Amino acid sequence: MAPYTKPEAVLKQAEGLLSVGQQSAALQSLTEMFSSKRFRSTPITSLEPIVIRFLELCVDLRKGRTAKEGLMQFKNVAQNTSVASIENVVKKFIQLADAKVQEAQEKADQLAAVDDVDDLEATETPENVLLSAVSGDQNKDRTDRAVVTPWLKFLWESYRTVLETLKNNARLEAIYQQIAASAFKFCLKHTRKVEFRRLCETLRLHLGNVAKYVNQTHSINLADPDTLQRHLDTRFAQLNTSVELELWQEAFRSVEDIHNLLTMAKKAPRPAMMANYYEKLTKIFLTSGNALFHAAAWARYYSVLRVAGGGGKTEEEMSRLAGQVLVSALAVPVGVDNEEESTASRRNNARLTALLGLSKTPTRSGLLKEALARNTLKLSPSAVRSLHNLLEVTFQPLSLCASVAPIVAELSQDPSYAPYLPLVHRAVLSRLFTQLSEVYSSVRISHIFELVEPLNSNITPETPGLNTESPYTAERIELFVMGCAKRGELRVLVEHIEGNITFVEDVLPRTRVSELANALHTSLLKISPSPEVDAQEKFAALVAAAQEDRRRLLIQRAVVARRRELVGELQVRKDREEASRRADEARKERIEEEARAQREKREREMARVKKEIENVRREEARKLADQLKARGNLKVAEEELEGMDTTKLIQLQVSQIDREKKELSDKLRIISKRVDHTEHDKAAHEAAAAATIATAEQSHREAVETKHRLSRMMDDYNARRIAINGQREEELQKKKAEMKIKIDKAKAARREKVLKEREEARLQEEARRKEEEARRAEEARLEEEQRREEEAKRAEEEAAQAAAAAKREAQLEARRKEQEAALARLKYEEEAEKRRAERRAQPAATPAPAANGGGWRGRVSEPAPASPATPASGSGKWVPPARRTAAAAAESPARTGSPAPRTPAAGTPGSPSPAATPAAGPAGGGWRAREAAKAAAGATGGSPTPTPAAEPATPATPAQDADGFETVKSVPKWRPSRGRGSGFGSAGRS
Repeated sequence: MAPYTKPEAVLKQAEGLLSVGQQSAALQSLTEMFSSKRFRSTPITSLEPIVIRFLELCVDLRKGRTAKEGLMQFKNVAQNTSVASIENVVKKFIQLADAKVQEAQEKADQLAAVDDVDDLEATETPENVLLSAVSGDQNKDRTDRAVVTPWLKFLWESYRTVLETLKNNARLEAIYQQIAASAFKFCLKHTRKVEFRRLCETLRLHLGNVAKYVNQTHSINLADPDTLQRHLDTRFAQLNTSVELELWQEAFRSVEDIHNLLTMAKKAPRPAMMANYYEKLTKIFLTSGNALFHAAAWARYYSVLRVAGGGGKTEEEMSRLAGQVLVSALAVPVGVDNEEESTASRRNNARLTALLGLSKTPTRSGLLKEALARNTLKLSPSAVRSLHNLLEVTFQPLSLCASVAPIVAELSQDPSYAPYLPLVHRAVLSRLFTQLSEVYSSVRISHIFELVEPLNSNITPETPGLNTESPYTAERIELFVMGCAKRGELRVLVEHIEGNITFVEDVLPRTRVSELANALHTSLLKISPSPEVDAQEKFAALVAAAQEDRRRLLIQRAVVARRRELVGELQVRKDREEASRRADEARKERIEEEARAQREKREREMARVKKEIENVRREEARKLADQLKARGNLKVAEEELEGMDTTKLIQLQVSQIDREKKELSDKLRIISKRVDHTEHDKAAHEAAAAATIATAEQSHREAVETKHRLSRMMDDYNARRIAINGQREEELQKKKAEMKIKIDKAKAARREKVLKEREEARLQEEARRKEEEARRAEEARLEEEQRREEEAKRAEEEAAQAAAAAKREAQLEARRKEQEAALARLKYEEEAEKRRAERRAQPAATPAPAANGGGWRGRVSEPAPASPATPASGSGKWVPPARRTAAAAAESPARTGSPAPRTPAAGTPGSPSPAATPAAGPAGGGWRAREAAKAAAGATGGSPTPTPAAEPATPATPAQDADGFETVKSVPKWRPSRGRGSGFGSAGRS
């Protein structure tokens, strides 16, 4: 694995590769950093510029898949710490791709504008003619396909990549919605209908997967009002874009998405949003030709606007909207509800009803009643009110069409009513035949054609909304009548021989065939019932049927078992084939991987060789350029030297020398020409100056004469001016007085208003001050309660701390007493050890029988044999107090078990000294004395008889360290002397 490199070093390395034109290598170096294990621990501040540079390279090279992988890695690192960094990176990526599209469009426009024609008489070459005949595209289309389309495709892939990266993440939800809105604008700007459908499917898939990723970290919660509102805004933007692109099916799906989101909302959405929702529904239903639900959508839109207070619309706009609501309801075809409508139709109507938020399917009569109840008729224009009066109120079958025709002509002038005029014509015809059927039993077809003729006057190519309609001929009228009869609106008979239309009055039977069959079957069973069967025969038949069912069940089980076996064998065979196929694929992939590795190795080697050659060439060119610059023969920027070799440099030097020579000659020629012009113009300039001076002198003389001539009129002028000034001064003073009166009145009114406002402000301030004082008193009370609670809690904590401190003091005092007792025991043990050492070192004489019978005085005067020398009881090691206490306890019985009379030491009569114990005595001073005797016997050749020792030395004072602690001597371990044949054990046994 490659060693870890710091992010700054990686970015610097990539910049170096870019400076020499190695974009692919720079991108590869940045890509390798994303695969590093330390990538996740890199600080975001260092990582963000690297990712931006990485995306710039991906955009330049159109590496969409590589950019997607990098964005995924960066999102995983930064989503928990820095969402703003992800937002900056994503926006930068989209901006770079969009900038490339704009550059491509400008380049395509420039290519289309350039028209290099070699032959002016033959503007179309044979190749262009043949290409246009085959493809049918112009030069601009082909240029766009070659230049702009690849970048458009990359921008579209960039939007998809970003949306896939940011999907279903609550922390990245805001930027996700922004990118979706930008994608909608992209589709609308470039009219990309196919991409818009795919974008809608992608967003719909992301929304459907919300429940799938609910347990994921940072999952989206649609129960959150802000999250739901953002999704609603995105779906409304999707709906608006689909309507502008005229993708009505996608618009209907967007409406369904919005409806599903609205059902999840806990509170009602904004009225403006619902108004936009119903307005788009009106366009969708109008395009689909569903007049009933179109009118219902207009009614819902109008009701939402009325609840919202008009939504910022003027009275004229509200009047036009009321007219649209009423005209759309009147344009619904007149008919009866079809009781035998299909299940699919009922399901579709229920679906549309739910989208409109209605409890039941709307009807024409219900819409008209609702419009009248909401005072829509009064707000509608006069033409719409007249149309409603003719169709729904009056009964004039003979003059209906003639009365409606001018109203339709007037409505056709308004673009908002034009789409409804064909439906209004059909409603007029339906109302005409309904009224005729109530008056006449039969009517001649020619007479009906005469009644309908006024409607044909509106069907002209210049009439908006009716310019695509065909005139009402006899055939079209008959076709309309047959349609009404088929829908059940009319019951008519058309008699072509007599040329009449007869209205049938009797009601035709419309009983369902299935109901008739059921009734006939019931009647037949009552008339001739089937003979009853004997109970035994029934039982036998049931037993036979049960046995047959059992046999059939056994056969079915056997078949199922056999099928399971076959399925198992087939599955095993498939598994084997799949394993073989996977092995083959793995082998092929391994071979391809090896081939690819070899190919990449060769490419890297070739790139390295090319790079070395390029470096050598560049170095030679640089040296030559330095030489030429040193001579002063080369003047060129450093950036232009990057792609030049030695030949180009020499050519550049020659061209520069030629250009300098040419510039020098041009300068000399221009200077000489300028000097010639100056000399030629000198005389003309002097003559013009003299003429100007003469003209000025003449003008001055004339002005002086005019002044002297007009000076006699100055007295009259001054008198007239004084009179006019006095008159104007009087007018000015009068106007000032009037203005002062007005100003005083305005001041008084203003003063009164200000005083009133100040009084109101004072009252408000006083009320606010009282509220503030009450609030502060409440806050003070709450703070006092909180302070008391804190003091009580603090007192409890101090009591607990005091108890804990007392407990610690008691523990420390007990520990100190234990340490003092241990030190006392240690001191006592050291003194006892010192005394024992002195006793062992003091020579003792073996008592012998005296001649005079032996007394203790005689024994005192006799020398005692020296006791064996006992080694020091310690070797300078420190012994723990517990161990020393145990040793002292072990030694105490030995001392008490052998009480020896103390005799004064020789030379010191009368001074007490440790008693001398015989070496062979069985109870002489404990196990240390026995060990010392054993050691002395061994030193003298194994004789049990002790040798008199020298004068005992004064026992040395135990050494003390710098801290005042005494060093305790180590005590040698006791080992039994059993089986050795000498020492203390053998002496004791003898």
